[in-house]
Amino acid sequence: MAKIFYAGDWAVLMGPMFAESPFNYEYKGIEIFNYGEWLVKALESDGQHQVRSVPAWDFYKMGPGEYEKILEEYDLLIFSDIEAKNFQLAPGFFDRQKMGRGILTFPDRTRLTVESVSQGKPVMFLGGWLSFSGEIGKGGWGRTRLKEILPVNCMAGDDLVESTEGFTPDVTAGEEDWFEDIDIRSFPPVLGYNQVTPLTGCKVRLSVRETGDPLLVTGQSGRGRTLAYMSDPAPHWGCNFVYWEDYNKFWIRCADYLLNGNSSGGSS
Repeated sequence: MAKIFYAGDWAVLMGPMFAESPFNYEYKGIEIFNYGEWLVKALESDGQHQVRSVPAWDFYKMGPGEYEKILEEYDLLIFSDIEAKNFQLAPGFFDRQKMGRGILTFPDRTRLTVESVSQGKPVMFLGGWLSFSGEIGKGGWGRTRLKEILPVNCMAGDDLVESTEGFTPDVTAGEEDWFEDIDIRSFPPVLGYNQVTPLTGCKVRLSVRETGDPLLVTGQSGRGRTLAYMSDPAPHWGCNFVYWEDYNKFWIRCADYLLNGNSSGGSS
């Protein structure tokens, strides 16, 4: 049983908000959404993968030693819609009770991730408004050492490419065998993606028919395999994708490629 650590793709809805007077504003209700539930179910559907899904705020709040333990215990990392600040900041920096009582530093999760992947830990990077460069550059992955393990180059500034008509995924010539019995021709339109360029030596498995931009890229960082899917595994970009009949097969193929190379029978 492969253990997968999946950070991101959660949200909190607060509201609606009512203004009952010039001085009284109230939220009526709060709801927590796990937009990663589709990916979790897909990966666990074959009984060979166990997924721990955590929101960005829980990843951010991990104390010294907690993330190191995850890197030791889990076989595959997934990051989706989780901006770089969650790697680079720690709650303790904003605790006034700790200030002035000594030098204040914490383990760098970016460095820990890069070192773990270089030593053989596979990682999957997935798209969204807070992935890669993201909306107005908020994702920020390319400004950190994560760029050392990404199989793609992040754009400067905003990298979102969106359309209400959607975009069509296309298999790159020569990559048909990689997808085995997955019917990519029936892949539903995705409503957006992060624009990137592939690193030299990395393989573009899927591209966007309308623009030619890469959609799925695999690579190698040290001894660790890497994968970048530039659209979202969840709504809203993936609101059609998550109901695709081959959605489960697609993600199991991606996970097995990272974990076991040819375990699914496709080419490397």
